[in-house]
Amino acid sequence: MYLPRSLISQLYTSLVRSHHPLSPPVLLLVALEPDALCACRILTALLKRDYIPHKIQPVSGYADLSRAGEELVRRMKTSEGGSGGVVICLGVGGLVDLASLLGLEDENSQETMCGVEVWVFDARRPWNLSNVFGGLPMEVSPEGEGLSSRPLSGVERGCIQKSYRPGRGGIVVFDDGDIVAELEAEREAYCTLSQMPDVEENESDDEDSEDEDSQDTSSSKKRKSWSDRDGEDVGSDSEGERPRQRRRSNSGSSISSTPRSRTPSSSQPTSPASKAQSPKPQNAKQLRRRLRKLREKHELVLEEYNALGTSYSEPVSTLAYSLAADLGREDNDLLWLAIIGVTSLELSGHTSTGLGTSVQATTTDEHHRSWRSTRSSQTYALLRDEVRRLNPPPADQSPTISPGAGGTSSPSDTSIRLTPDPRFLLLRHWSLYDSMLHSPYLASRLHVWNEPGVKRLHKLLAKMGVSLTQCKQTYTHMDIDLKKTLRERLLKYAGVYGLNDLVPSGSGRASYEQEGWGFIRSWGWKAQLSAVDVGVILGAILDVGTSHVPTPSTSSSANYNASSQRTNSTADVPDRSEALLPRFFAAYDALAPTHPTHLLAAIPAAQHLLRAILRTGASLLVKHQIRHLRAFRMGVVKDGPDLGLFANSPGALVKLALWVGEAVAINDRDKKGSEGATPLVLAALDDARGTYVVVGTGGGIGGGEDLEARKEKTERKATKEAEREQKRKVRDEKRAARAAQRELNGEDSDLEDETESESEADCDSSDEEDEVEIQKRRKRGYGHNRFGIAFQEVIEETNARVKIDSFDHCIVEVKKEDLGGFLEGLSLKAVVGR
Repeated sequence: MYLPRSLISQLYTSLVRSHHPLSPPVLLLVALEPDALCACRILTALLKRDYIPHKIQPVSGYADLSRAGEELVRRMKTSEGGSGGVVICLGVGGLVDLASLLGLEDENSQETMCGVEVWVFDARRPWNLSNVFGGLPMEVSPEGEGLSSRPLSGVERGCIQKSYRPGRGGIVVFDDGDIVAELEAEREAYCTLSQMPDVEENESDDEDSEDEDSQDTSSSKKRKSWSDRDGEDVGSDSEGERPRQRRRSNSGSSISSTPRSRTPSSSQPTSPASKAQSPKPQNAKQLRRRLRKLREKHELVLEEYNALGTSYSEPVSTLAYSLAADLGREDNDLLWLAIIGVTSLELSGHTSTGLGTSVQATTTDEHHRSWRSTRSSQTYALLRDEVRRLNPPPADQSPTISPGAGGTSSPSDTSIRLTPDPRFLLLRHWSLYDSMLHSPYLASRLHVWNEPGVKRLHKLLAKMGVSLTQCKQTYTHMDIDLKKTLRERLLKYAGVYGLNDLVPSGSGRASYEQEGWGFIRSWGWKAQLSAVDVGVILGAILDVGTSHVPTPSTSSSANYNASSQRTNSTADVPDRSEALLPRFFAAYDALAPTHPTHLLAAIPAAQHLLRAILRTGASLLVKHQIRHLRAFRMGVVKDGPDLGLFANSPGALVKLALWVGEAVAINDRDKKGSEGATPLVLAALDDARGTYVVVGTGGGIGGGEDLEARKEKTERKATKEAEREQKRKVRDEKRAARAAQRELNGEDSDLEDETESESEADCDSSDEEDEVEIQKRRKRGYGHNRFGIAFQEVIEETNARVKIDSFDHCIVEVKKEDLGGFLEGLSLKAVVGR
């Protein structure tokens, strides 16, 4: 089932009404990522305000999710002696069938869901349609025909209405608007298939049976999806296969329940020949064929949707903030959490085309733009409006804070302001030189991984009038005049080096001039942190942790090497998920709204991660270890002082892959003039486990687009326009000939001409609408990251030992001996949607 955005607070309001002191606590299953963490903070603030007990359980992958279903959700089931309850999934389970993975479909039980209601907040796409349009509670039918669903009042074809009353359990997906706007065809196909009767084969129809069996076998092989192929790691049903037949008890008949609208009626005269040609067995065959064609048509719609590749929609933190706003509970603390969640998406590579870089292509097609310039631009605009509404500036102060403003004017100031910060990382908590050097945007465009690139950076600073001695000082000790004029100097000289997006333009005097501006929050005189800085720090806590981080005074290569050896040479290798759980609660505590103490203490961890990324990425590029295969670029990290960091943290490896991918993309654009980035596969050796952690990042917007294909597409468009123009000319000539003939006959041609023009206009408009719909569906999956699908195909073909446990299916773990064959098979696959 899915809850439309217009009813986003309906289920929460019902929970508050039905809650009592003996109710079981609400269980929150939270992914280990900043966006889900911020959404968890928002929801727990709402639950605390309404005195609703709750329990937080971090989950790092499908194994943890299945374990949570066995240990925590099972106790809540009414079939196990529990009293039901609510489970909230944040950034978890959008791609798999949660009912089976959480154990809510027990074959030995008399019902499913068992009073457990699962709320799903997830930005990953494509949805598992069993969650969106299914997820209804079922029970054993009185006729003993297995599980069947009774019609629920308030649920119309999977959509929850205002009259819906919770209590029986089920899977509820919170719609951010995409389901209503884009999945109408999938909704029709899924609901039709779920109500369609099975086709029973007759023994006499040997030929038809063999044909159908062969079709079913081949189609089932083609329709295997990610979750179906994950085996024990995922343990869920296929997203692409036909939905389970959850029919009512009276819909089990096959041929007799099919409407016979096309059979001759007894009241109409029929010829003897027609009676002889339509005996009952022949009618049954025709109905079966018609039913098969209808089934294949709807299954094709679902297959196309599941084959789009991964992408990301609206952040779950803003969806949780929308829930708070609908309840009238929004405030500065919740708004700040939503801002951090949105900002963290770009840092972690979550774009509208899946996990990948956000390199801008030069094309102006709206389907080729990045998440930040399409849907996120609307989200950022709404957040800026919320900041202005909840933080009105005093009459004698500016409504913005520039990067040079040293602090706040009041020790009790906790407001959020807009700021035109340049695209540097940890600017206020590092030196200007280090902040510029470790910025992925600046590093990729100045090529700072080699000596000429570093000289280019020094020349930029010299033109700005900043000495190396001054810019290498801690930012708080820099000259105050330099801080105040830093933005103007960058705007003056950034264009010379192709850094046009380094600093947002606009004076900031009007709202429309603040496009691209960031957010900053003050904690009195204690600290001032931008949303980007908080996102970097949170990501570092989750990826690195706060232990074994060298202090600034001892940050030598020997210390990094020792830290790596401590991580990588343990005899007893711990479970990776066990190491991640303490990091989650450390990051959760760092988001405390009252003080930024934990965030400030974790700044060295963020600096350590950024140094490791620059050092390792520069080594890969300088040593030419990034190889160009047919469909993607490939790199392997086998040694180095930071190997343990990337091998034990998939999140850190993703950030390294994004840094390398952006650098390669800009380098190719400068040399060859190609648009976008090439997809990248990066692997890190985990010698203690004998595996490689492999991540596949998409090429970003415009990545993977073939110039010849675009040329061919343009030619096809021109051909269609020429054909359409030729048809118009032919129609005009025929119309003129008919008009001349009617004049000779003395007939009135005004009415006929009007009728003909209307019919031709209708024909043209219908043709144009069909063409628009076809083009829209073709562009739907353009540029999407298809590494998850390609990984599954290679696993089936090569029998490589691969473990898929991450919620991002483009992150896998491959046995050390199988990496070569795995990459060889992967090089023949399409890894970016076209």
